[in-house]
Amino acid sequence: MSIKFYTYDAVVVGTGAAGYNAALRINQEGSKSVCIVTEGINTGTSRNTGSDKQTYYKLGLGGDSADSVRKMAENLFSCGSMDGDTALCEAALSARCFLNLAEAGVQFPVNRYGEYVGYKTDHDPYARATSAGPLTSKFMTEALEKRAKADDIPVFDNLLAVEVLKDKDNSVAGLLCLDINEDNYVAFRCANVVLCTGGPAGIYADSVYPECHTGTSSLALIAGAKLQNMTEWQYGLASINPRWNVSGTYMQVLPRFVSVDSEGNEYEFLKDYFSDIYEALSLVFLKGYQWPFDSKKVLEGSSVIDLLVYRECVLRGRRVFLDYTKNPFGLENIEYTKLSKDAYEYLYKAEAMFGTPIERLKKMNTPAIELYRSKGLDIEKEYLEIALCAQHNNGGIAVDLWWQTSIRGLFAAGECAGTHGVTRPGGSALNSGQVGSLRAAMYISADDREVINEIQFSEILKIALIGHTNFYDNITSDTENVRDLIKNAQRKMSDCGAAIRNRDMMVSYLNDIKALLKNFDVSVRIGRKGSFFLAYKLKDILYTQLATLTALIDFADTIGATRGSALYGDKNGSLRQGLEELFRFTVENGDSFKKVQEVKLTSDKLGAEISWREVRPFVTEEDFFENVWRRYREDKNIY
Repeated sequence: MSIKFYTYDAVVVGTGAAGYNAALRINQEGSKSVCIVTEGINTGTSRNTGSDKQTYYKLGLGGDSADSVRKMAENLFSCGSMDGDTALCEAALSARCFLNLAEAGVQFPVNRYGEYVGYKTDHDPYARATSAGPLTSKFMTEALEKRAKADDIPVFDNLLAVEVLKDKDNSVAGLLCLDINEDNYVAFRCANVVLCTGGPAGIYADSVYPECHTGTSSLALIAGAKLQNMTEWQYGLASINPRWNVSGTYMQVLPRFVSVDSEGNEYEFLKDYFSDIYEALSLVFLKGYQWPFDSKKVLEGSSVIDLLVYRECVLRGRRVFLDYTKNPFGLENIEYTKLSKDAYEYLYKAEAMFGTPIERLKKMNTPAIELYRSKGLDIEKEYLEIALCAQHNNGGIAVDLWWQTSIRGLFAAGECAGTHGVTRPGGSALNSGQVGSLRAAMYISADDREVINEIQFSEILKIALIGHTNFYDNITSDTENVRDLIKNAQRKMSDCGAAIRNRDMMVSYLNDIKALLKNFDVSVRIGRKGSFFLAYKLKDILYTQLATLTALIDFADTIGATRGSALYGDKNGSLRQGLEELFRFTVENGDSFKKVQEVKLTSDKLGAEISWREVRPFVTEEDFFENVWRRYREDKNIY
């Protein structure tokens, strides 16, 4: 088979903020050649997502509040199941990465003296957060893309990475890709691959990830790398068409929650649960900056709103909407003094104690209205449909302090890397993606490992191509079912293993996954030319679900309690008054925060196995400048 192949020292997979930064940093060092591979330059979460005010979490760079690298690292480390060296790296390089973005043209606001004044985000004891508006990550991606173009970094578009090619010593030898438009393969001979493919967004049906982004985490998994902390996700209320977080001012303006049954009847369902409508409104307000579903805020707190939405959607089979055109509960005028202190003071300072939700939103955040209008929905006139959706994976591919996996030469940065703990500060993912891609680039630039010779690579490539062409031949047919299989897999995962986790349902679906993977070539069919890539997408979804469900079931069996942004049912646990038994749970006591759960495929790739390890400890030793400087002159302290 005649295919195109190219040679580079490093190949970066993904054109999001982390991907462009990785390529730029490698190129800047000047010692290694680099290119970028992407299935679609304009796809991905970085470029296509945001919120009412998308947060970037960084070291404090304004005001008189004392902050330091170690304080920020301690806060990150305290999030639970996070490695200490990772936390220190993300804090130490925070300012460098943030200012690099500012110099690249991202418009982070400063006061008249040049200070980057911050605000507090969730799980943030300091005012470290900043924002360039609803589209912060998009602006980051565009600014870095502009630099990459100026540096003439090659970008290969419409290529889906399908296999990490390895040498006999278990190190990276290259990357095999599928040309989506031509159904042909393209190979890259390289010593390093940096995966910046985002989170495994494709495994859920109820998702706020952009539809153009599905992730490719199984690339590392199938290559033999471990995933870690796959139990840890963020779920929250989001609109489903278009997909967007309804956080911040979308909640703080106190919209009306409405469910609609199959016959078109409307229910203002919060009124059915709360005897005090001002308690309900106060908790809706809190969802603005307590946006992620948090199990600690269920028994007493704002996350009960998430469960009430879930109950309407899943248990009662209704569609749920936000209505900004009228005040909740038939109130012509809201008595703002009856709200909680936080809600009252915020709305008072915002000068928004008047009118309807949409009028308050115009006062507080007009771009939030324009954002939906730009996506074809006018919330000044129309209802906004929402659900409890998957939003971010705090786990991912296991990496060391240089963001390298257990496979030499294979790195992961951005959301696909499992660097976060249980309760990360909001916006820390943007910082982590920049730091991780920088760390990977630093290591690659300093590493003396070379690309294998063409003869060795040809042998490795030949074996891989036989497998992939046989795969194509086996599943090609006059009929097609791959799209339906994808939708079915996503729906089942959302029903059993999202924010509300049912062990029996998870075990049942896990067995279905194993059966489908075992009989993949018999059960899956692609029809017309151009749909072959969907078979790879389905396989990626199934393998990632396999690893994730194995992790969830193991957590239920070994820990047996609830933590983070998910709820594990426990018949002996606590239940908030008025909720169904499904929502009875026990809060985890914190012991599991000291450990990291890892998962890898079995040798036959039809199952997964679990291991647990202690978190890598927090770094506490004091550095002496002369020693650091001496070692830096020798090897830049990269080892």
